[in-house]
Amino acid sequence: MNFGFWKKDYRLDHMGLKDLVSAYFAHGTIRIYLTLAVMSLWIATRTNIPTIWHGAAAILAVMALYPLAWYMLHRYVLHGRFLYKSSFTAKVWKRIHFDHHRDPHDLNILFGALYTTLPTIALVSMPAGYMIAGTGGAALSLAAGLLITCLYEFCHCVQHLNYTPRLPILRRMKRLHLQHHFHDENTNFGITSFAIDKVLGTYSENALTHPQSETVFNLGYTKDEVKHYPWVARLCEDVDEAKAIAEGIDRKRPSKMKSASPDKYQDKSQDKSHRAANGDANIENRPSHRHSDHGI
Repeated sequence: MNFGFWKKDYRLDHMGLKDLVSAYFAHGTIRIYLTLAVMSLWIATRTNIPTIWHGAAAILAVMALYPLAWYMLHRYVLHGRFLYKSSFTAKVWKRIHFDHHRDPHDLNILFGALYTTLPTIALVSMPAGYMIAGTGGAALSLAAGLLITCLYEFCHCVQHLNYTPRLPILRRMKRLHLQHHFHDENTNFGITSFAIDKVLGTYSENALTHPQSETVFNLGYTKDEVKHYPWVARLCEDVDEAKAIAEGIDRKRPSKMKSASPDKYQDKSQDKSHRAANGDANIENRPSHRHSDHGI
């Protein structure tokens, strides 16, 4: 969602950190999250929260719930194979996750759609806050949920950005997430934490221990599925339905475009993300060609 703020194409595999920061805070979705967070905090300050400890508990509850909630949504809804089977929900599924897996580095489709994310954030965060500290706790927990979502989204962007972070924890997040996108979509569903993956058996430290998934880019929307449920294929501008039924749908190859970022970020041969797509599980050990433009 742009609201006139975005007029360019943004390719994370062509961008540095400075470019990302500018694009991130210009995006309508992030501005709405931050605006609603400030409004929720204002409501919380105008509402009687029993003690500061109740407020802290409400925030901590949201922080504890988020990794589990994200994992469940990511694995069972976004990667579920039921939304594309209905003409009423096919468009939603295509927008919120199918497009992102077909073209992981396109920042224009990386953020979730507000009509799905805002209700989800409210449902995950507000009940816990209300049970702990009433109406004020609900408002405070909603603010926490919105700000955590902003952090998640920024980390998600960094994981697709064409550079290697300095911090080991960010390098590890990036490597594990790129394995999810380019090697096996059925592993590493976490974004900032992979603890739930470890508990539920979907964690993979090294993608090279098993073959690349044949559905890593189409999420199981194979040629047989296209034949029976053609609605998503019909919504893809770059997909011919008859060809998709015969051959399936693979990764979307971005067309040539004028990048929003400087020319110095156009060297595809240095693209670490594409190396990970080819099975480079040791990506975090590769020296970055571009540390001077970032500090993380």
